[in-house]
Amino acid sequence: EVQLMESGGGLVQPGGTLTLSCVASGFTFGMYSMRWVRQAPGKGPEWVADISNGGRSTNYADAVKGRFTITRDNYQNTLYLQMNSLKPEDTAVYYCAKGSLEYPGTYSPPQGQGTQVTVSS
Repeated sequence: EVQLMESGGGLVQPGGTLTLSCVASGFTFGMYSMRWVRQAPGKGPEWVADISNGGRSTNYADAVKGRFTITRDNYQNTLYLQMNSLKPEDTAVYYCAKGSLEYPGTYSPPQGQGTQVTVSS
């Protein structure tokens, strides 16, 4: 059974830093691309960043480019999102999602509980 468990969220002041983690189990983590998505209150899901299975290729939404960094540790089956210079508009529940081997470039819907990030003074 695929399990994705996000953690690391919290309340942070504007300009602050957080690092999110997503621990994966139930599949061969290192074979799959991964992504972070977020959902703000009253809004639909928003893609944040992707990373290839080996970690060499990354892509970011314009809203977070230059502030967020997606990385992974395939030995620890863990995906990370380093978030710097946080803004109030980054407030959302953050989820990780697993890519598809059968249909490259597509991703399964988030399956974890997510982790809440609140940016406020």
